Amino acid sequence: MKAIRIHEAGGPDVLRYEEVPEPKPGPGEVLIDLVAAGINFSDIGSRRRGDAATRPYTPGSEGAGSIVSIGAGVTDLRIGELVACQGAAGCYADMVAAPVESIAKVPAGIAAEDAAAAMLQGRTAYAMAFQAYQTKPGDRLLIHAAAGGVGLLLTQMAKQAGAYVFATVGNDDKVDIAREAGADSVINYSREDFTAAVNKETGGEGVNAIFDSVGNATFVKGLECLASRGYMISYGQASGPIEPFDLSLLSRSGGYVTRTNAKRYGPTLEGWRFQVSEVFAWIKSGRLKIRRTSYPLAQAAGAHRDLEGRRTTGKLLLIP
Repeated sequence: MKAIRIHEAGGPDVLRYEEVPEPKPGPGEVLIDLVAAGINFSDIGSRRRGDAATRPYTPGSEGAGSIVSIGAGVTDLRIGELVACQGAAGCYADMVAAPVESIAKVPAGIAAEDAAAAMLQGRTAYAMAFQAYQTKPGDRLLIHAAAGGVGLLLTQMAKQAGAYVFATVGNDDKVDIAREAGADSVINYSREDFTAAVNKETGGEGVNAIFDSVGNATFVKGLECLASRGYMISYGQASGPIEPFDLSLLSRSGGYVTRTNAKRYGPTLEGWRFQVSEVFAWIKSGRLKIRRTSYPLAQAAGAHRDLEGRRTTGKLLLIP
């Protein structure tokens, strides 16, 4: 079969499209014939660092497809079932051997591509909107990187929960995309002071919660538009790590700060499968639209370049 292999740490060019042996499922594993594999920003950091203890290795940890064989001890899955996985090493490939604890069954009526796109980013959006913070009608929220994979899903969820959404994007091409997801006010933070814009529109009251996946470029400034006892929820650092900051900056709002991720709210198999089931229910009902861009598996390097260059919107997928 074909797979992407990394022989050394480095830039996108270290992602090589190669012939490799077909994996065999071990005990507690199933072999999935992948329809789509998800690309996440964490894959870029892993590639740059060359994380695996042994090389070459196949990156990627997220995908969806049909089960083609089953390892010993697996009793609740069957050949031919459509499943999605998240946390299964080696998904940039035609096939992956995935442990059962990384797998969720995909309900009828949901495309494999949507299932692959929703695993990590859908779970993250759900966890931020309803677990790290409990979005309610009348809330004012600020969502950074709103045209990204998580941002678009989070915006849709927040709107359907009755919130007013301020959305930031990095360029004018992404403004309409954020609006299509339901954002009420869209700010291009590369040329406009988002804090000033939010405070002007709210009469200086600010927002009840800020969802920040950008990190260094937005975090401290965001504290200036946090409402009284508001929540600053940091779940990523696409622009770089957040530098140490003076805690007295919170004295303006008396707010709360957390650095978190979806796993914090779904640490058990039951917990993360609950998150997935909620996201799948949103997709199946039509309340959640998945925006995705697909690349052939062989073009993984190009997909990484586009993601690093912030030229993408929505979820990026590799198609074997």
